[in-house]
Amino acid sequence: MDERQLSVGLLAHVDAGKTTLSEALLYRGGRLRKLGRVDHQDAFLDTDRQERERGITIFSKQAVLPLNGLTLTLLDTPGHVDFSTEMERTLQVLDYAILVISGTDGVQGHTRTLWQLLARYHIPTFLFINKMDLPGTGRHELLDKLKAAFGEGCVDFDPAQDRDEFSENVAVCDEGILERYLESGTLDDRDIVSLIRHRKVFPCYFGSALKLEGVDELLEGLERYTASPLYPQEFGARVFKIARDPQGGRLTYLKVTGGCLKVKDLLTNQRPDGSLPPDQVWQEKADQLRIYSGAQFQAVDRAPAGTVCAVTGLSRTFPGQGLGFEGASPLPMLEPVLTYQVELPEGANVHTALKQLSQLEEEDPQLHVAWDEHSREIHLQLMGQVQLEVLKQLIFDRFGLDVTFGQGSIIYKETILEPVEGVGHFEPLRHYAEVHLLLEPAPRGSGLHFDTACSEDVLDRNWQRLILTHLMEKEHRGVLTGSPITDLRITLLTGRAHAKHTEGGDFRQATYRAVRQGLKMAQSVLLEPWYQLRLELPQEQVGRAMSDVQRMGGSLELSETVGDQSVLTGSAPVSQARDYALEVAAYTRGQGRLFCTLDGYRPCPDQQAVVDAIGYDSDRDVDNPADSVFCDHGAGFVVKWDQVRQYMHVDSGLVFDAPEPEETEVRPAAPRKGSVYSGSLEADKELQAIFERTYGPIKARDLRPQPKPRKRDELPEYQAIKTPEQLGPEYLLVDGYNIIFAWDELKAIAQDNLDAARQRLMDILENYQGFRKCQVILVFDAYRVPRGVGEVVHYHNIHVVYTKEAETADAYIEKATYELSRKKYRVRVATSDYAEQLIILGHGALRLSATTFHAEVEQATGEISALLRQQNNTSTPSRPIQHAMERAKSRRS
Repeated sequence: MDERQLSVGLLAHVDAGKTTLSEALLYRGGRLRKLGRVDHQDAFLDTDRQERERGITIFSKQAVLPLNGLTLTLLDTPGHVDFSTEMERTLQVLDYAILVISGTDGVQGHTRTLWQLLARYHIPTFLFINKMDLPGTGRHELLDKLKAAFGEGCVDFDPAQDRDEFSENVAVCDEGILERYLESGTLDDRDIVSLIRHRKVFPCYFGSALKLEGVDELLEGLERYTASPLYPQEFGARVFKIARDPQGGRLTYLKVTGGCLKVKDLLTNQRPDGSLPPDQVWQEKADQLRIYSGAQFQAVDRAPAGTVCAVTGLSRTFPGQGLGFEGASPLPMLEPVLTYQVELPEGANVHTALKQLSQLEEEDPQLHVAWDEHSREIHLQLMGQVQLEVLKQLIFDRFGLDVTFGQGSIIYKETILEPVEGVGHFEPLRHYAEVHLLLEPAPRGSGLHFDTACSEDVLDRNWQRLILTHLMEKEHRGVLTGSPITDLRITLLTGRAHAKHTEGGDFRQATYRAVRQGLKMAQSVLLEPWYQLRLELPQEQVGRAMSDVQRMGGSLELSETVGDQSVLTGSAPVSQARDYALEVAAYTRGQGRLFCTLDGYRPCPDQQAVVDAIGYDSDRDVDNPADSVFCDHGAGFVVKWDQVRQYMHVDSGLVFDAPEPEETEVRPAAPRKGSVYSGSLEADKELQAIFERTYGPIKARDLRPQPKPRKRDELPEYQAIKTPEQLGPEYLLVDGYNIIFAWDELKAIAQDNLDAARQRLMDILENYQGFRKCQVILVFDAYRVPRGVGEVVHYHNIHVVYTKEAETADAYIEKATYELSRKKYRVRVATSDYAEQLIILGHGALRLSATTFHAEVEQATGEISALLRQQNNTSTPSRPIQHAMERAKSRRS
């Protein structure tokens, strides 16, 4: 029989003795020769300098502990509430957990949070009640408190107790097993294992980790009352942590949950059902497999199912990701409630700093590092003051940046009061998608849930799946303060796609707009975070504390009295209680302690005051539009969110009871507005000027009589072929972003700085125009350039067009092609958009693929170099385009 392998996590409230227990388990199991201590700064799993200095666990660590027929991978998790997100990520890969409880402190607020998380992830749990060597700890009294807090399944597993009494206490936890026990009078170990695995029994061990009391009994219980999961032959793995080794190499910590992972195996994020679009799929090799134990690791060639290892060579993994048959983990229950501005030292490059901080966000996704374009500030989210201090030192140690943090602000959330239907439509030229969503309020703390009620006869399953993916991929913002939405159930009601014109990105736009439009229609509610409080202080200060918390808008009640110390429990808003710990320490002269645990979100009582103070304008948030885009006469136009229902193409059939409006007169639907190109080109003065300089004034043609067709005998016998000079100037229209992301030289620049890539392309085309003597019009899509209105600028000898809001580069080029071709001028368009190429051909213009245009520019630049060589006797550059870029750059400087 193969040796069993289990991953066991250690969890506790801070100062409960969790790291001391891990040290004792490794020592008594023969893994360590010397017993380390936290206060001596030599604990085996406290490998980070800050952990040793602060005496707390900050990062989850692992150690391998071989026993008789069982190999345990112990995962030590942070106990401080500020690092709870690190702890919760580790829960995803645990087979069993050991919850450590201080015998002197009992069940505290964070302990209850840990218990809720263990239940959420269905993790079988052993309890170790520590510090039983200290006075004031009674075994029976503590067991009663555990049962009151966690249920009757908490059973004392003391080997010295009477076997019959023990068997009865275990058997009563399940009716079926109790019935068999009453019939046979015996209790099999397999029954106990089953009860523990199904979280009906929670073995309790009492002892002192520091004095090694009760540790052997716990190890024996882990060997005797655990069972290994049954793993499938198919490969699967779950990522739970991203870290860096001392050399800066990226490590992906994962647990193999099926099959076997071998060195150089090809890993991918593609789902078995092929649901991910091709442009989102990656494949990377597992270069090295490392089994860590403390700071040291052993490189192995294969990792069978059940192994927890670190993999090198993966650059696109993230915590919570499933590989192989494994799906994504549920969203974490714990999350930060405070956001801080990062203040960089003088002279620091903000773009470099953002890239460096993104490494930390990879390791802790809950940081949510964000760049505020309007205020030009970096913001990140944290759990509390201790995490802020640790992060400040970590940034300095790793990147050499001595950053400071601004005054933190509260992270609010938003929800709605009543159900509402949201509609989103996205239909610029040759694009189409419409989505109808039902937004319903959900119970507090339930988060976001997504579902579909749409028939596959109405909308294909693949489109429905794509819509649900778009709902889940983004953090949607509310309309009161721009805070994330929560406690909502969003259901897809109906939608529509076009057989030819619908692409995946169209449904993304329609889905986002449907959510936003629904929120604009709904009555929104602002939610603020609350703390669960546990306050320990002298009895004479109880009145002061209760008065303070009542003033904050919270509540406290006396739970127990221990000697001259009183313990108060309650709750209060984070906005009021966040700095209260310092105040407690001051007025109790260091004798009082405040423990805060996140207690979810509740409606904000002074909602309007908070909304006014934040000053968020949902109509000006261009990244989260609520308006829809419709098409009329071949071009798109914007319809405001409150008028969308008059234009929508499908009807969900959903009717909401609403009060009658004061004005009952039925008004006809507003006429559809013309597109940005309708009528004439007068809306764009700059482009009109280009046209008129070339072929004269543009005349209105809507009501002009059509000329009579000429008779056959009136036609000339032949028509002479015109020369280029007779045909007039040649126009070259360039789809800017299509070319940038098609040319390797420009694509590499765009990955770091899109503005720089645009500038390089403009320089290349400037040189090209000077040699070819054609009229160059470079068009950039409005969706990629943050400009509310379109404009045309002159860059030396070329024209650069930034399209208007809701106007794509495709639409602009198609219209301009039509107008120029109608005047019999030569028109060429550089793009690799196949659909656009077909329309260009239909308008009589010539098309250039990005590859062909690249070769043409290379040839032109080479000819320029040849002329310069003849004049200056210079050598031919090996890369003409790169040479042109450098020349243009030097000319600007």
